[in-house]
Amino acid sequence: MTIASPNAVNSLHAKPKERAHGALSAFSGKALSAAATTWFVVAVAGQLIFVLYILSFYASSALQGNMQAWNKVLPTGHVPGDTLGNIAIAIHVLIAAVVTIGGPLQLMAKIRAGFPRFHRWNGRVYIATVVVASISGLFVVWTRSANGSFLQHLTISINAVLILIAAWFALRHAVARRLAEHRRWALRLFLVVSGSWFFRVILMFWIALNGGPAGFDPTTFQGPALVAIGLLQYVLPLAVLELYFFAKSSARPAARISAAGLVFALTGAMAVGIAVATMGMWLPKML
Repeated sequence: MTIASPNAVNSLHAKPKERAHGALSAFSGKALSAAATTWFVVAVAGQLIFVLYILSFYASSALQGNMQAWNKVLPTGHVPGDTLGNIAIAIHVLIAAVVTIGGPLQLMAKIRAGFPRFHRWNGRVYIATVVVASISGLFVVWTRSANGSFLQHLTISINAVLILIAAWFALRHAVARRLAEHRRWALRLFLVVSGSWFFRVILMFWIALNGGPAGFDPTTFQGPALVAIGLLQYVLPLAVLELYFFAKSSARPAARISAAGLVFALTGAMAVGIAVATMGMWLPKML
């Protein structure tokens, strides 16, 4: 008769635990990946609706020579005699369509791997356009914005500066072939470039949550809620992205599951904001 050694007994007990931990680790990784993919699909769908709105309203009005129609949405969208200002705001608004389409294409792994030449050229065009859009946006905010407070203009300006910083680092790492860092900065760039879109989505979610405007005056478009949303438009996405990076590299399944749960919850809130923005702001101008 043989008696199992203590090490053998411990090994037998350890194997089920190891298998359970391995299964949980695999599940947590898949959950985090699914959450990120779901967020990306919902965000891109919402941004495509935004592009259709830009093209159907702003672009069509410009092609018809009726840029004064922009004043229905932007109080100083078109000012007769202010050629420089009109050009700046036209560049800023219409270039958003190019940026909104080009950004998601840069982040798709299949396009990046299957069409590397397109990825490089699209990246160059994307960075050039976001830089131009940021500079023109700064000009418009401080010379043409009729609504909004100083703090609101400041939050928009911070967003523009963050775009320039992220564009610089994304380009710098791409040129140096530090691809892992490049992709991280490309994701950060995509989020801050989407700042104005996030602002609209968060604003409409806030309005839906409160059953109407709360914390701001809809006539003057000023108030503490708008300042907070102005900060959230880039602080919240960037914070969640950093949490995603941390969870993805973490060896703890709990970290990945927690991050996945948060991303799923925020995706649901974002979907509500997109739906309300589509029905309340974008679709009426498209019909």
